Amino acid sequence: MKNFISLADLPDFEETLALAKSLKKDPFAFEQHAKRKTLGLLFFNPSLRTRLSTQKAAQNLGFNTMIMNFSNEAWALEFEDGTEMRGIRSEHVREAAAVVSQYCDMVAIRAFASLTDKEQDEAEIVLNSFAQYASIPVINMESATGHPLQALADAVTLSEYPTPHKPKVVLTWAPHPKALPHAVGNSFAQMMQAQDADFVITNPEGYDLDPRITKNIPVLHNQEEALKNADFVYAKNWCSYENYGSIVRTDNAWMLTTEKMELTNNAKFMHCLPVRRNIVVADGVLDHPNSLVIEQANNRTFAAQAVLKTLLDHV
Repeated sequence: MKNFISLADLPDFEETLALAKSLKKDPFAFEQHAKRKTLGLLFFNPSLRTRLSTQKAAQNLGFNTMIMNFSNEAWALEFEDGTEMRGIRSEHVREAAAVVSQYCDMVAIRAFASLTDKEQDEAEIVLNSFAQYASIPVINMESATGHPLQALADAVTLSEYPTPHKPKVVLTWAPHPKALPHAVGNSFAQMMQAQDADFVITNPEGYDLDPRITKNIPVLHNQEEALKNADFVYAKNWCSYENYGSIVRTDNAWMLTTEKMELTNNAKFMHCLPVRRNIVVADGVLDHPNSLVIEQANNRTFAAQAVLKTLLDHV
């Protein structure tokens, strides 16, 4: 395991999941594992849970951490080779990645989709450029197309609430005033394909995720039909993939309400946060005892810690 760019990079998903759960019980079981090592965290976009949970996970293992926000603290990076750098970009990723590799033992990067150029976003230029030019492991803290740390935390959360039958899990699109990336939906769908569950995605016409990722997962365009007898409901917005970056609809017909949750099997509610109240989900759902959003956020630490330890053990 050289890098952690996607869930597919894990040598054994179930083993990593088990490690995350054991670390939740004893976060300091390997507190000397990364003694005198440094984790760099590079943020090209804002963060709350990802920054704090990854930093805490690193510290639990004994890492020192260094954090840089590229939005206001660093030189603008150039990623294209062979260009004359006459514009605002003052440093090439070739040098930046090499320098970071001298200062750090691992680097974690957060770089969102532009939502203006599908081909460029799917090329994952920021992550892949660092992976190419750095000599240390690269960790994905959310990229243009994936958020594997969130998906691993979601897997931990699901495992903590076993059902007496094969669970039905529904990923439902929800409205949002802004165009949002596909990263969380993509990684959740990839994670669920490894679970013993009846998994369904529901979204309006025009909002299907990348079929190369969803594969044979059932996709229903009738939300209420999809929600029937669900044990877990995960709400998330994403922009159109077919009309990339577009907001096809903004009405609240797909907002998750208490009335819709009554169609379920007393389902647990999940969301990665941050969430816009009474736009994505009604207060009554978010504040209900069945809401798992705070525990999901808590599990981010142990998911990140499991990934960091796995990388340490395989480098």
